[in-house]
Amino acid sequence: VNRERFLDLDEAQRLISSIREDENSVAANAILLLMLTGARRNEVTYAKWEYIDWEKRTLLVPMSKSGKKRTIALNAAALGLLRAIPRTVDCPYIFPSPITGRPSPSLHFPWLRIKERARLDNMRLHDLRHSFASFLVNSGISLYVVQGLLGHAHARYTQRYAHLTPDTLLNAAEALSGIL
Repeated sequence: VNRERFLDLDEAQRLISSIREDENSVAANAILLLMLTGARRNEVTYAKWEYIDWEKRTLLVPMSKSGKKRTIALNAAALGLLRAIPRTVDCPYIFPSPITGRPSPSLHFPWLRIKERARLDNMRLHDLRHSFASFLVNSGISLYVVQGLLGHAHARYTQRYAHLTPDTLLNAAEALSGIL
């Protein structure tokens, strides 16, 4: 099924508020990092502290979906989030389960609670990746740059993620009025 679901600005604000309210701060922070970076779920849930390069502002993914390593660019909000997360002694993971100390293989139940509170019934966790790409493309960032941020080998994958809003299309069409 080819779904086109991505957050608008109002939904994004509601989601951030809902994330901040959640009782499971570990899962909530992981979900917020997904939103801020466009990373895949496992790239965040299995992230270790040693993978962060604070100077280069990157998070290493030793083995991505493509089978290769990649780095995730960390914007100021993502870095602030990571700096605020308390480290658990003797635990290498950034987002460990409070029960096992291991990565949570799923964010399913926290996500259901968070998206319900934000009134986003038809959102999947993976739609945050689509939203990341769409926000960037709609603000004028090139598809090529977004492709690099998402770690896509081919632009055609990125095109499936970067959804143009009607306003972006109308503004682009309107630009012709100024040219002619």
